[in-house]
Parts: sequence; structure tokens; C-alpha cells
Amino acid sequence: MELNTEYLGLTLSHPIVASASPMTDSEDNIRRMEDAGAAAVVMHSLFEEQIRQETAAIDRLLTTGEESFGEALSYFPPLTGYRASEDRYLEILATASAAIDIPLIASLNGVTAEGWTGHATAMEQAGASAIELNIYYIAADAAESGQQVESRYLEIIRAVKGAVSIPVAVKVGPFFSAFAHMAQQMVGAGADGLVLFNRFYQPNFDLEQMAVTRTLELSRAEEIRAGLLWISVLYGKLGASIAASTGVEGPAEVIKYLMAGADVVMTTSSLLRHGIGHLESLREGLGDWMDRHGFDTLEPLRGSMSLSRVADPSAFERANYIRMLEEFEPA
Repeated sequence: MELNTEYLGLTLSHPIVASASPMTDSEDNIRRMEDAGAAAVVMHSLFEEQIRQETAAIDRLLTTGEESFGEALSYFPPLTGYRASEDRYLEILATASAAIDIPLIASLNGVTAEGWTGHATAMEQAGASAIELNIYYIAADAAESGQQVESRYLEIIRAVKGAVSIPVAVKVGPFFSAFAHMAQQMVGAGADGLVLFNRFYQPNFDLEQMAVTRTLELSRAEEIRAGLLWISVLYGKLGASIAASTGVEGPAEVIKYLMAGADVVMTTSSLLRHGIGHLESLREGLGDWMDRHGFDTLEPLRGSMSLSRVADPSAFERANYIRMLEEFEPA
């Protein structure tokens, strides 16, 4: 059985990829993921805000008491053990990419134009096989139009593509007024692939403390619906790779995403729940299902339930909304 797939121009032995998470922040874990069968690994995101905060903190440290007498230098803590986030990130990227035989994809969450391009260039030089742009932006300014938000995304893509020669994927959320059009715009701006979807972590309220809380909730299998919809709609129309993300708990979600048309399927939450060894279970589950259903390769499976190939296209469109309401029976 052949499970080979292409993603961002990279040939992978199968479609299951370990996505960016706290688990991909060390060379040891990245090696373990390769041993467990990951076809590729996306490193945890490098956040420009964190780097800027560290730089500001060091600047304050170095300028504190600078007008004092020379003896004041003795109260400065030694800087020999200080390591910036970017330095550590690039070191792990360089050593891990040299130590493994699978692609290692860097992940970048920037703020400024200089940050997006500068950090992306450093990642390429450190040995990244590709870069995933984790564009996490909440348009909270009521004066900012949807067109301005979309332009921001496209400008980032163009800037990074102009700065590096390795493939660039863009991880985004589904919250655009015309997502299919925006997806085509991102590919037109240079994106070699899209990762669908980013999860926007939303605040909650603590009623007792009367405070805003931030709780990380791992994704669940039920959350694959938006990804299934848009991957099914976009399959065969982009001219770029599509990676599915969010809600991958077991082999069933992997298979569904492939049926929708994904080139690869990424997972984080299932590895956080079940451990790195779960990668092997996902791959074996996919192979077993394909064997039982007579698939020798991924190609007949991929996109088999997409909008362009499904027997009932209305299942993806408004007619299905009306039908569901008509057929629903309350308990």
C-alpha cells in the first residue's frame, strides 16, 4: 500500500503531520515524533511579541543605573546565561533539521513587516524545509474594514514570499465573509499552501472572581465540520496544497479530511491527550481502513467526498440547511 503524498512541494511518506504545539519545542520530541511515524513536524510558533518583550526587558536592564558610578555595575546580573527566544528557536531548528530525515517546518507568528520577513529569513537559513505563517489577528478595531483586514494578510504573504525561497504555508481561521475567494487571493499572493483552520482562543468570564479567564481547551472531533466544508469546497480549485487541522482525534478524522481533499492532516490535541506514540495509531488506522475498503493509494480516496465529486452537492449548500431544519425532530 502506497500512502505517499505531496505537501508544499515536499514528498511525504504518508499524510499525517505533527502540527505546531508545545510538544514540538525540543529536538528530543521532534526525534521521537519521527520515530513514532510522523511524516513531517511543524515546530511550535515563534512569536515576535515575545522577542520584542525580551529585548525591551534587556534594554531596561542595561540602562538601569547607567548614570551611576562604576561601582554600580556590580549589581547588574550576569548576562552569560541569557538566551533570547529566537536564538533558542533557531538552535533547535538547526540541530533538529540536521538530525532527522523528515521535513521540519518552522512556524512564525509576527507583528511587524520587519518581523515577518526577518524571522522568516533566519528560519530558512537555520534549515527549515518550509515556513508556516500563523497569522492570528483579531480585527477588534471597528474602523478597520474587512477589505483592510484581507489586505493585511496578503501583504504579509507577499513580503515573506519575497524574502525566502522555501515553500510558505498560511494557517488561517475561517472568519472571512467570502472564504473561498480569500483562499484564492492568498494563493495568488504567493502562498504555496493553506492550513485550515487556526483555532482562535476566545476568552471566558469567571463569575466569582469577575475576571477574564484564558483557558486552553483541546480540540474535539466534532470541530472538524468547518474544515470538512471548506476543504471540500476548495478541492481542485486552488493550485496549492491544503492541510487539514483541528479536531483530529483518531483515524476516522484523518480519513474524512482526506475524503474532503486534504493533502495532509495535522494534529496537536490528540498527541497532547494520548502521547507522541498516537502518531503510529493514526497511520496504522488509516492503512487498515484503506485495506478493508480496497484502496491501494491515497489518490482515489482524496477528494472523493468533495463538492466537485459528491453525488449530492446540496449537502454543502443552502438546500441542506433547509432540509436539516425540516427533518429535525425535538426530543
